[in-house]
Amino acid sequence: MPMNAAPPAVSPPIPAVRLPGLGFAAGFAGTAILAAVLAGALPVEFSIATVFLFAGPHNWLEARYVLGRLPARVGKLRGFFLLSAAGIVGLTAGFAALPWLVRELTGPGLVGPLYAGWNTAFLFWVATLVWMRSRTNPRFDGGWVWPAAFLLTAGVWLNPVALNVVLVYLHPLVAIVLLDRELTRSRREWRPAYRGAVLLVPVLLGVLWWQLRDAPDLPGVDPLTAAIAGHAGAWFLDGVSTHFLVAAHTFLEMVHYGAWVVLIPLVGMRAWPWQLRTIPAARRGPDWARGVSAVLFAGLGVVVVLWACFLRDYGTTRSVYFTVAMLHVLAEIPFLLRMV
Repeated sequence: MPMNAAPPAVSPPIPAVRLPGLGFAAGFAGTAILAAVLAGALPVEFSIATVFLFAGPHNWLEARYVLGRLPARVGKLRGFFLLSAAGIVGLTAGFAALPWLVRELTGPGLVGPLYAGWNTAFLFWVATLVWMRSRTNPRFDGGWVWPAAFLLTAGVWLNPVALNVVLVYLHPLVAIVLLDRELTRSRREWRPAYRGAVLLVPVLLGVLWWQLRDAPDLPGVDPLTAAIAGHAGAWFLDGVSTHFLVAAHTFLEMVHYGAWVVLIPLVGMRAWPWQLRTIPAARRGPDWARGVSAVLFAGLGVVVVLWACFLRDYGTTRSVYFTVAMLHVLAEIPFLLRMV
């Protein structure tokens, strides 16, 4: 090379592309994939294990999270919170009473009208909450809610139990929505990676359907297997493989539990669950702090009792739990509206 020759050009290094939140999204994706594999291979066994391990803890962590997000004073949302509480308690009590009403007072001939009546009350409770929320938040348009409520009510009376089955499969997805809202608040840069991982959920459901749509129904006619299949909608979706139904429902439930037990606390709690400084109500004074502590300790006691009851009589405890669990299903609706 001549002495005065220019040195060869060196290309600048290509900058590495770094996607924020990739580890968080990978954790969600890994949980979903593992849940789908186990749910497809061992649907009944995996359903039993997930409910036993996570039913109680996820409810306690959900209650702790909600306490940290509720305002210390309700202010102009007093009516919204009062209607929320009345609906949560009243609709849960009504739902728990439906089997007794069918058995003791009316017989099977009025099963449809009873469930249609409960679903009508549920739809108009939700519609009223949406309308009230729109009155206090100018960015939230609630004008569509009444036509939608009347349209859905007509569908409810045409098929009284379809909405109940839809709720069974939609409820686990609420945790995915709440997790997205939490990331919007605290880790906005993680959302693209997380939303990409969420797309795996419908893909994995499609894989389960492709693999199990023609699978034989679950073997065994024991009451527990029948109850698990019934909760997954086997009594309504006649002709669909119960293997697929239980696998799909268990997969969604495990995604729901994983979000509440691990992911939402990871990004949404600014302190350890037993530390009260992040709970607005506990900061109102010593009496309020003691009340919040009592609620949380009582919740831990319920978790322990639930585990003991599962060990004693799993089938009965599971049946009672999924009836009472309607309370926390309903409670998520006004909480999600409050976050809008």
